[in-house]
Amino acid sequence: MKKLVCVLLAAMMLLSVAAFAEGDYRVAMITDYGDITDQSFNQTTYEACKAFCEANGIDFTYYKPNGDSTAERVAMVEKADDEGYNVIVMPGFAFGETIAEVQEEYPDISFIALDVSEGDLGGAEVASNVYCAVYKEELCGYMAGYAAVKLGYTHLGFLGGMAVPAVVRYGFGFVQGANAAAEELGIAGDVTVEYVYGNQFYGDADITAYMDNWYQTLGVQIVFACGGGIYSSAAEAAAKVEGGKVIGVDVDQAAIIDGTYGEGLTVTSAMKGLAATVDTLLAETIAGNFANYGGKVESLGLVGEDPAANYVQLAGSTQFGEGFTEDDYKALVAAMFNGDVTVSDAIDAMPETAITVNDLGTVK
Repeated sequence: MKKLVCVLLAAMMLLSVAAFAEGDYRVAMITDYGDITDQSFNQTTYEACKAFCEANGIDFTYYKPNGDSTAERVAMVEKADDEGYNVIVMPGFAFGETIAEVQEEYPDISFIALDVSEGDLGGAEVASNVYCAVYKEELCGYMAGYAAVKLGYTHLGFLGGMAVPAVVRYGFGFVQGANAAAEELGIAGDVTVEYVYGNQFYGDADITAYMDNWYQTLGVQIVFACGGGIYSSAAEAAAKVEGGKVIGVDVDQAAIIDGTYGEGLTVTSAMKGLAATVDTLLAETIAGNFANYGGKVESLGLVGEDPAANYVQLAGSTQFGEGFTEDDYKALVAAMFNGDVTVSDAIDAMPETAITVNDLGTVK
């Protein structure tokens, strides 16, 4: 009888440990300078975190800093720690300085940073409790440029936000893809890309006027608006011109662009797999495997020939057509994954091309 009691007590202790382990993780997300309805980084990350935690019975919340500064983002980390959250997800390069400041102060928190590169950390080394995911933007930028030319657009535009490495990779990939498609079609001499940075991540009257000139005077047909909310200026200008189109970025922006400025404006979006990254890292973290990821900055791209499985891809809302079908897209991705199509990730100089690229610097 005494032996049985001991066995029962031991079993109860094991169940308690297991229950504690299951409830040991509490996940928080901190927004950058946007909010969870931005139809971009914050909203995608928030929805992925929330869905994962609800499905796995994990406590989840999010924090929005009072302003756009490192100090205010650090304050949210402090608040999350005070309230017992030990896994913190942070989307966007703006968190670089925050991570550098808090990673050693909070060694028991696992930080998952999306789109934060080593350069964003300002020279700090990545601590063992931090995982940073960056993305091979040049690959989905290439897909977007290739698709645009194959779909019949010959006068393209690239409107970047600020010329940070991620945006430059998007742009240079876009140029390479447009060039490859033009050469395949034998129309390199007929394809032009206007290329400019807005020097900010939001649209305004000045940038809209610049886009108006592109669409209405220069005859630009489609603009890859690459930089947070800067799409608003490109979309507003495109909507004024019959047949004017845009390409979204980071997430599938068709809903927000078309819903605001006009149905059918968004041909495609060059996307990063933010939700897939969240799912993978949270699953690995609650399984006790974060040590396999901590201390790393990983560049995520293609993992197979299936477009939907990759960390960089075109949006599901892509307006496929005779010149570029869904099967063509799958064939392109397979060729890129197999190495038959290569894309340079260099950002030191504009790619050499057979098409015309007018590098116009910045709007302001």
